[in-house]
Amino acid sequence: QVQLVESGGALVQPGGSLRLSCAASGRTITYSTMGWFRQAPGKEREFVATITWNGDITTYMDSVKGRFTISRDNARNTLYLQMNSLKPEDTAVYYCNTRSGQWPWGQGTLVTVSS
Repeated sequence: QVQLVESGGALVQPGGSLRLSCAASGRTITYSTMGWFRQAPGKEREFVATITWNGDITTYMDSVKGRFTISRDNARNTLYLQMNSLKPEDTAVYYCNTRSGQWPWGQGTLVTVSS
């Protein structure tokens, strides 16, 4: 059974940076368009970014364009999210999954942006 484990979340000041990782086990990510999602307190989970299987096409929600970069290492079965110029409104639990969310959700990793 596929398992997704997100890591790298932390408390960071506005303007800071973090790099999130998502390690998959039980199934290869190689042939899947993968994505990052987030859920802020009291809000629904939302799409953040996606990347095609070979990394040639990436998409981002408008509010993170130019600040976040999604990448992948298929050999390591791992997805990444580089987050720069973080803002308080980026505070959320971040999750990875296929673009359609078809795999079981992991526990997520908490990102808190606050001074």
